[in-house]
Amino acid sequence: MKKVILDLATTLDGFIEGPNGEIDWCIMDDDMDFDGFLSQIDTIFYGRVSYDAWGNYQPDENAAPEEFEFWKTIHAKKKFVFSSQDRQDEKATFIHSDLVEKVSEIKKQGGKDIWLYGGASLIKTFIQNNLIDVYRISVHPVALGSGKPLFEDLKERLNLKLVKTNVFKSGVVQLIYHPQQ
Repeated sequence: MKKVILDLATTLDGFIEGPNGEIDWCIMDDDMDFDGFLSQIDTIFYGRVSYDAWGNYQPDENAAPEEFEFWKTIHAKKKFVFSSQDRQDEKATFIHSDLVEKVSEIKKQGGKDIWLYGGASLIKTFIQNNLIDVYRISVHPVALGSGKPLFEDLKERLNLKLVKTNVFKSGVVQLIYHPQQ
């Protein structure tokens, strides 16, 4: 069965973006092997705001060839958008009801794993409904002091078991956890 993997960057003080939505602090090192992660997934879950911002993003014409290849790889994945809007989109399937049931159906389809891309409210919903199988959190060596926290409005304690740690040359530390039931 497919796993839902929350893979995202946080600051040392636990924010996934700054107070104005900025993510300029996020580091992408070549030793992070993000291409390896992308090869393990065939599906991406987006919230509508994140999908509208990044789901069809195209790099600037002056971007490096590696950036074009990176986005080509991402856009080749199957995309599901969780939204209250019942919208038609040729590049994604919009889901506007029965979230838990639909996620269960998608996980049973077989194939590679699923990247829970976000945004924050979708991540919060997945956490609250225990829909995340792997937490892959990359902690960046910066503190913002304010912004959008990763673990906002938890209704109950979230117990996780650390299964792996990766340290990168930039100082980013990737923590991989599985939920403890």
